[in-house]
Amino acid sequence: MASGGGYGDGGQQKIDYVFKVVLIGDSAVGKSQILSRFARNEFSLDSKATIGVEFQTRTMLIQHKSVKAQIWDTAGQERYRAVTSAYYRGAVGAMLVYDITRRQSFDHIPRWLEELRGHADKNIVIMLIGNKTDLDDQRAIPTEDAKEFAEKEGLFFLETSALNATNVETAFLTVLTEIFNIVNKKSLVAGEAQANGNPASLSGKKIIIPGQAPEVPAKKSMCCSSL
Repeated sequence: MASGGGYGDGGQQKIDYVFKVVLIGDSAVGKSQILSRFARNEFSLDSKATIGVEFQTRTMLIQHKSVKAQIWDTAGQERYRAVTSAYYRGAVGAMLVYDITRRQSFDHIPRWLEELRGHADKNIVIMLIGNKTDLDDQRAIPTEDAKEFAEKEGLFFLETSALNATNVETAFLTVLTEIFNIVNKKSLVAGEAQANGNPASLSGKKIIIPGQAPEVPAKKSMCCSSL
């Protein structure tokens, strides 16, 4: 397992929150390239298939709070599916990635979503990502098909290009901001409960434990934005 600091990380920066986000989807859809683009602003043309699991981090400011995103990436091949339970444990966000030029990778999305919902916290924030928009002339999945699926399943949706850096930052920031808002809503409720003499489950805690977040709000307004 490898870890790395994202570009822009502060050396001794105080961290207010740590959010674990997982990347899932078929092999070769560009998960590792999306991670590399987000964490280090890099893209490698000779990228090798991910073996096992690795994660990288990047710290960002969201509403004046320091949020450390811990992004986990695993191989999409069937033989590595055994990592699932440990891989999903503690995740509060997920990027569900397909390749817009490979129909099969999109057809497998419902299976990945079922696995995600079977292993992860029920309130996990999910973004459906159609990657490789730089190959639009080879497109096999119409944007509207993905939008319709995302709306039906209550997912955020964006199309990205890790190669051109298109929408990668926006995708992660959307998910992290949504998690941040959910967590702060929960903290506010906990604070009110404490003020009324009831114990607050999140009082004084900086690192968020899944299972303590409230229901994810409806995402109809965001799911169909392809920017």
